[in-house]
Amino acid sequence: MTEPRKAATFEPLWIAGPAGQLECLKLESALPVARGIALIAHPNPLEGGSFTNKIVHTLAKTLSRLGYHCYCPNLRGVGNSEGEHSRGEHEPDDMAAVLAHARAAHPEAPRLTLAGFSFGTLVQSRLRQRLADDEVEGLILVGPAVSRYDFPAVPADTLVIHGEEDEVVSLQAVLDWARPQQLPVIVVPGVGHFFHGRLTQLATMVEQQWRLRG
Repeated sequence: MTEPRKAATFEPLWIAGPAGQLECLKLESALPVARGIALIAHPNPLEGGSFTNKIVHTLAKTLSRLGYHCYCPNLRGVGNSEGEHSRGEHEPDDMAAVLAHARAAHPEAPRLTLAGFSFGTLVQSRLRQRLADDEVEGLILVGPAVSRYDFPAVPADTLVIHGEEDEVVSLQAVLDWARPQQLPVIVVPGVGHFFHGRLTQLATMVEQQWRLRG
C-alpha cells in the first residue's frame, strides 16, 4: 500500500478564467503517486461563501489524502477573482477553466472528481453535464442547493450528503429532487447546513465512499 507523504499545505495560485483571473488554492496529493484531480466549489458568495469555507477545506483535505491534486477556486466576483457573480450561470465556465489548467499541470493524473458544497453543488452539477462519462470518476454534493436554483439531474453514482436539520435547504426538498432520479441520499442525523461540529464525520463518510470505488 502506498504511504501518504507529509501533510501538504494549500498553495495560492492564479488561473486565467473567461471573465478574468481566478484566485485559487491548490492542495497537492498526499500520496506520492497521484490518483487524479479534484475540483471543489464553494458556497454562495452572496452569503459569505468562498474558498476559505470549512467544508471546502474538509473535502480538499480528504481527497488529497486519497491521492488527488485538489483545486479550490474563488469563482468570478469572489475574493480577488475578477468578474461578477452570476448565480451559477457562468460559474461553470470558470470551473472548466480551472479543469483545463489542472489537466495541463497533471497529465499523469487522469481521473477527475468534482465536489461542491451548497451553491458549489449547482456549479459542479452543471459542469458535469458538459463532460463525458469517461472523463469523470465521480461527483460529490454536500448540502445540494436544489430549492434555490434550477438544479439539473445528476448521474446515478453521485454521492449526495445532506443534514437532517439543514436550515438552508430542507431535507424534504432534496428528497423530492432525488426521488424521480432514484438517487440515494446519505442523511446525517442532527446536522445543519454547515455541519458544525461534524466535519470529521463528513470527511470519514466521503473517504469511506470513495475508497469503495477502488
